[in-house]
Amino acid sequence: MSIAEVHEFAKAIIMEAGERIRSSFSEKWVIETKADANDLVTNIDRETELFFIEKIKTFDSTHKILGEEGMGEKIDSIDGVVWIIDPIDGTMNFIRQHRNFAITIGVYINGIGKLGYIYDVMRDQLYYAKQGQGAYMNEVPLKPLQAISLNKAIIGLNATWVTPNKRIEHEPMIDLVHKVRGTRSYGSAALEIVSVACGRMDAYISLRLSPWDIAGGVVIANEVGAIASNLKNEPINLLKQDTFIVANPTIHSEIIDDYIQLKNENK
Repeated sequence: MSIAEVHEFAKAIIMEAGERIRSSFSEKWVIETKADANDLVTNIDRETELFFIEKIKTFDSTHKILGEEGMGEKIDSIDGVVWIIDPIDGTMNFIRQHRNFAITIGVYINGIGKLGYIYDVMRDQLYYAKQGQGAYMNEVPLKPLQAISLNKAIIGLNATWVTPNKRIEHEPMIDLVHKVRGTRSYGSAALEIVSVACGRMDAYISLRLSPWDIAGGVVIANEVGAIASNLKNEPINLLKQDTFIVANPTIHSEIIDDYIQLKNENK
């Protein structure tokens, strides 16, 4: 089975899932909490993930599936063909705003990102990339990123990461905020990553993300020249939660170096 066949299949089921989600606004949802009161899940998240699993397993039963809602199999290796899926990235936005959420999927073969998709459901914008063949939005090519200096950069950063909390050292993030031109927060990691890929932002940083938040977006971002890593400048680990940065290549190392230096100074 060729990558081209997988790509056409993936696009078709993503568009079908998007239509199902849009239709769900006329229904009454079941909303539950997961890890904490702000970590929400709906029956639509779960139904959409099941929809993908059933379609993918019919397409090729040997493909493995890692999904946010845990409907796929337990995966301890990314050998073979692995679909990494977030059926609704930005569930809080989905529930409260009825917009600014996305379906995001990455297809990896033996740990290498081959296909990436982010579908902005309410804007009907499908961003996608095939490794080595560029990135697109609704068939229109995305342009390679242009060089930018840090003091002119706009970065995506959740306000949580610049306020005192138990999980992270926030002081380095405060220093970064003072160095850049501005910050934004959209409430969907997938849409923030694609904003970097489109040049609408120049970096996106989170101190805690899961593989399904980033797998599809990383493939897209790489195709326009963006660099993705954790904040130790290590490669993305698709089997665990970690820090994350995706950035224009001219500022990626600078942000990480500043972060590490300030983190060490604050010890």
